[in-house]
Amino acid sequence: MKYYIIVGEASGDLHGSNLMKEIRKEDVNAEFRFWGGDLMLAQGGQIAKHYRDLAFMGFWEVITNLGTILGNIKFCKKDIARYKPDCVIFIDYPGFNLRICKFVKKLGIKTFYYISPQLWAWKSGRVKTVQKYVDKMFVILPFEKDFYAKYNYPVDFVGHPLLDALNDLPEVNEKQFRKEHNLSDKPVIALLPGSRKQEINKMLVEMLSVEKDFPDYEFVIAGAPSIETEFYRPFLNPHVKIVSNRTYNLLRISQAALVTSGTATLETALLDVPEVVCYKGSRISYEIAKRLIKHIQYISLVNLIMDQRVVTELIQNDLNYKNLKAELVKILNPEYVEKLKQEYKKLRRKLGDSGTSEKTAKLIIRDVKR
Repeated sequence: MKYYIIVGEASGDLHGSNLMKEIRKEDVNAEFRFWGGDLMLAQGGQIAKHYRDLAFMGFWEVITNLGTILGNIKFCKKDIARYKPDCVIFIDYPGFNLRICKFVKKLGIKTFYYISPQLWAWKSGRVKTVQKYVDKMFVILPFEKDFYAKYNYPVDFVGHPLLDALNDLPEVNEKQFRKEHNLSDKPVIALLPGSRKQEINKMLVEMLSVEKDFPDYEFVIAGAPSIETEFYRPFLNPHVKIVSNRTYNLLRISQAALVTSGTATLETALLDVPEVVCYKGSRISYEIAKRLIKHIQYISLVNLIMDQRVVTELIQNDLNYKNLKAELVKILNPEYVEKLKQEYKKLRRKLGDSGTSEKTAKLIIRDVKR
């Protein structure tokens, strides 16, 4: 069968690649065309667009790049019609995917949504679009099943795909890793500034403001796979290094991490690393978001899933030198770390069993064949 998959960022590339691998186990003749990244490319198939050409962060940034976005939508529709897949699989990336699913449904092609848009946070009116144009929704957060049930829309909770990705990690040889990436013997503080250039610029300025206050630690930037190393050069010095495309291994040798809000906050917690969650957008984007999102207390997946403050979130004006220094001191304290890791254990239990990609692949293939 022919599968068309659309993702719009690095985390989607990871989950898309794992889903492709499991689909191929069930369907040895599977053919793929996709919007994704290098991990999906490694699984084979044809790439239509790389996600690095799609990433626009914030309301103002979307408006200023509207011509490009509309061009991508037009291209995607033509590409799907030309490819004639048996199904289209949408992975997160709602602003784009919810537009495309309407078109796909009208073509009579089956539609599957893996990793729900965060409609429980804002734009819940979009549930009507999901009900009308998505044949099957596969959710990865435990509370999402109850959210959709309020609208009489049955979904499958398949567990979180990060559990699979992290369970399959090989052992990391710390000594070899440090040597390979020219790291010292100092304990590491990892910096995860995101995967979009405008986001990285903004976040690294904030994160590195405290670097000189922690001379006994080495600050190491987790370079995004879609961003060239040269882009990070202005932020580097003898005490600030970069490790590109090895984020999981970097986290596993780190004492603490400063993490931009997103999937990385959950990845960091599942790897047992104490973290401070950071977010600062443009003033216009932040003010719009603040007015739209009124009933959500937290922005990090860790706190949302646990429904309580487990990790500290420094948002917008709260993300400043003084607060960042204080919170970093706190998460480097062994007594605090021990308590935090107990909460991380509870988090894992809430996320359910592993095998998410396998379950989702089997359900998709079963429904396409009906």
